[in-house]
This record gives sequence, C-alpha cells and structure tokens, in this order.
Amino acid sequence: MGQIQSEEDEELDLSDIQPLYTRFMRECPSGALHLHEFRKIFGVQSTSEDEALYMETLFKSFDTNKDDVIDFMEFVAAVHLVLRGNLEDRLKWSFKAYDRDDNGKLDKQEVKRIIKIICQLKKNNINMTLNEICDRIFEILDVNKDGQISLSEFMEGAQKDAWIMDLLKLDTNARVWFRENWGKDS
Repeated sequence: MGQIQSEEDEELDLSDIQPLYTRFMRECPSGALHLHEFRKIFGVQSTSEDEALYMETLFKSFDTNKDDVIDFMEFVAAVHLVLRGNLEDRLKWSFKAYDRDDNGKLDKQEVKRIIKIICQLKKNNINMTLNEICDRIFEILDVNKDGQISLSEFMEGAQKDAWIMDLLKLDTNARVWFRENWGKDS
C-alpha cells in the first residue's frame, strides 16, 4: 500500500483546538458529550436495537475513563482518530470496538454481529449470507485456525486484503458530518 500522507494523516494543530473547544462547549455546555449526541455525530438516529448497540460500543471505545460521558479530552482524541488517525490506529480502534467481551480476540459471534450492523449502516448489497461473509473473514484472517482472530491477525489480514479492509472499515460518515457541522464556525 502506498504511504502517501494526506491532510487526514496530519496531527491536530493547537490552532484547531480552540475553535473545537468553543464549539464543543456551545454544543455540550455541561462539558460532557452524551450517547444521544454522539449518535448524532455519526449520523445514526435509528432506533434499531443492533445499531443502538453498535453506537453504544463505539461510544464506550472513546469513553476511556468509563464515566458514561465523553469529556473534551476524550472528544479531541476521538476527533483526531476519526479525521486524521492513521490506518494502524483506526484498525486498532475497530478491533477494540468489535471485541465486545474485551478478551483480545474476536470470535464468530462478535464478527457476525458487527458485520450485520456494518452492512446495515453502509447499506451494502453483498451477494453473500452473513455466515458466508463471516466464514470468508475467518478463512482470510484466522491464520492459526483457532477459531478466533487476534489483534495481530486482524491488523495484518485487513491490510493485505482489500475486500476485508472495505468491509471492516468503521466509516459511518463521521468525517463528513463532523466537517459539515463542527468544522465551521457558527
């Protein structure tokens, strides 16, 4: 894969932080971003149980101190990852979000659950069943054939296979929404 650096790979500048803080405090005067506001950032307002659970999982992946809100520092880290995080960081974050039981491995149930939701969110029309997709993912990523995908298997396999990379990317229009709604002064 080419290593061309884009503006998305650059660090957030100090000059980006002040307007971000001003906007964050205007939108979240309590200084805390709650789950329902987080869902809006990702453009997911559905009441689907699967999508709600998915958004809660993502929210918790950014709530590093586990207090059920995202404070400004957690928000900056999330914005940086979503807008400008490198591929390795995004894959690690994706793996963490998918690893529902937090055991450091993905099993078939975790993969099926996330693929089902991703396909719904992306509105993918793949001519494969959920089980076929899951089996193909495990065939490609589960190198040691132990029925689980480790972080290293996930990272290496996703970067080597374009189909897997496209399928597993956490792309729920957060960049577009953020740039349209938070990237400008109002």
